[in-house]
Amino acid sequence: MASSPRRPSRPRPLSDLVGAALHPVAAKQGFGESDIILHWGDIIGPRLAAVSEPLRLQWAPRPPNRSPDAPPEPATLIVRMEGAFAIELQHLAPIVIERVNARLGWRCIGRIAVRQGPVRKAPPRRPPPAPVDPDAALRAQAAAAPILDDGLRAALARLGTAAMSDPKNRRKEQ
Repeated sequence: MASSPRRPSRPRPLSDLVGAALHPVAAKQGFGESDIILHWGDIIGPRLAAVSEPLRLQWAPRPPNRSPDAPPEPATLIVRMEGAFAIELQHLAPIVIERVNARLGWRCIGRIAVRQGPVRKAPPRRPPPAPVDPDAALRAQAAAAPILDDGLRAALARLGTAAMSDPKNRRKEQ
């Protein structure tokens, strides 16, 4: 019994894995693909993408006497928007419909329905910590040295280092 040779696994881009994992969830909301969700910022622009999110595609019911060869009726893209930006999306609807259809490669979207409401936002990223000044760390440790409690001494040394390392709070010694 000769086993088939195994292909060596190689690293794959994360975007390949995210799309495959997102497809079943997107299908439950009427999206045939996750392209609209994944590339919403590219389709609508960063300014409006920050205050909107696509909710689902709503397909019209198929009439019972419709020919099986007839193309499907275009869907309605339901988008949640914050506040007064809904009016701007209504004005830009023909352009957004054109961009979504171009992204998908066929006339999938016929109209956009706007629902006003809060949009889930990504948590703001914390700025990286400022670089530690070694001289400030030595001065802070020396100032905290008389404190007997180890935890308190370490905490005050960290606080002193941060205060003396920050250029806004640093005093110019003369």
